[in-house]
Amino acid sequence: MNPALTAPEPSDVHGKALSLNLEGSIYGTLAEIGAGQEVARWFLSVGAASGTVAKTMSAYDKTFSDEIYGAGTRYVSKERLVAMLNWEYRLLLERLSASRGTAKRFFVFADTAAARNFEGTNQQHGWLGIRFQTEPGSKPSQILLHINLFDSTAQRQQHAVGILGVNLIYAAFHQRGEIGTFMDGLFEELTTARIEIDVIEVDGPAFLHQDTNEWCLALLYRKMAHAVLFDEKGGPVEPASVLRKRPLLVMRGTSDHPELLDPELLEAASRRLRAEGVKFERDPVTLTEMSTCHVDCGRTPPAVDMLKCVRQLSPRGPLILSDLAETYLLSRYLRRYSTEPVRFVLSIAAAAKIMHETFYQNLPGTLLEGLGKLLAANVKLYVAPMPRQAVVDALRDLSGGLPLRPSGKGLVGLDDLKLSGPSHHLFEYLRESGRLLELTEPDVRENVPAAA
Repeated sequence: MNPALTAPEPSDVHGKALSLNLEGSIYGTLAEIGAGQEVARWFLSVGAASGTVAKTMSAYDKTFSDEIYGAGTRYVSKERLVAMLNWEYRLLLERLSASRGTAKRFFVFADTAAARNFEGTNQQHGWLGIRFQTEPGSKPSQILLHINLFDSTAQRQQHAVGILGVNLIYAAFHQRGEIGTFMDGLFEELTTARIEIDVIEVDGPAFLHQDTNEWCLALLYRKMAHAVLFDEKGGPVEPASVLRKRPLLVMRGTSDHPELLDPELLEAASRRLRAEGVKFERDPVTLTEMSTCHVDCGRTPPAVDMLKCVRQLSPRGPLILSDLAETYLLSRYLRRYSTEPVRFVLSIAAAAKIMHETFYQNLPGTLLEGLGKLLAANVKLYVAPMPRQAVVDALRDLSGGLPLRPSGKGLVGLDDLKLSGPSHHLFEYLRESGRLLELTEPDVRENVPAAA
């Protein structure tokens, strides 16, 4: 290749697209559905696209899309993305291997996205992926991403998808050697105010001995997502596939004591929800959640500890790992996906902390605002009793004295909380209005986690 045509080290998305176009060894297809052809536009507009682009494709009409990629999947889904990659990669090899296969590293980039509709009422998200060769003729490797779009207009969302797509292609070829370097390159010129990546899957010879879950944790630790969700098999999944339009029973914990997350407590909560007489079309989902910055931890747990929790806890049911410290932030996150009943299952010690102003100093309305955000429509707290000494230990550092009534009972419940001042009246209101309910099932164990 002529050195005079070599692009300088890229420092932005324009430079990355131009650098790839001028590289000469990378050649492939870009297939995009739903949010414009924003990735292809970068390669076509910066110049020298003939060096990289074999074909651009956009099958917007559902009939065209089904005829090409097959019917039977949602149009914005992992299944549709994989079908696009399969089809386009096969065509690329069939048509170009003989003429270009010895000199080119083939790739297919694909995305299927739902940008903001006119009313702003749709789920604004997408799937992006790349299948690529590391050397001419080598077996392909693959990276898949799920994204959420937060810009206020479809045009800005399309722009964000374009940036991310170029970053993904460049990082796949030039920055995949180390997770941190790859993630920095992938999210360059983007923020979570615009776009969030909550699933990443890596596969193929370029990622031998790599753990997809470790890559997903990197999204969380590098502030590219606020939460990632793992299914019962311990693999990352699009959160909507588990949470969408489902009643949710949620128990928070910490990586320090995952053994205290008693599955029988969630079973008791499930019985309590059904006893409310609430009608729902789909069975409730029981969730465990752990935060990297939980208010009780005081430190960020190492990623290796969180990965251990995924292996240990996910067989019990879906597991959310988040960077959401306060429970009201988790409540707001879950409300993205479901307006069905949400019930947080927590200990009496956690309930006492939730009623304490200390944990809401970052909000202008402090305690009142925090409880308003937490207890949104159709959200309630199920409170489990604890042994008195465990409550004393959990609340030892709480300012304002220990809010417990003297009692000879071994287990402490809601009746034993003694709050003072306005908090007392607010506490009684929450109980009277049915927002704060006690779990009194006989099989509730005594090792209830004290985490808030």
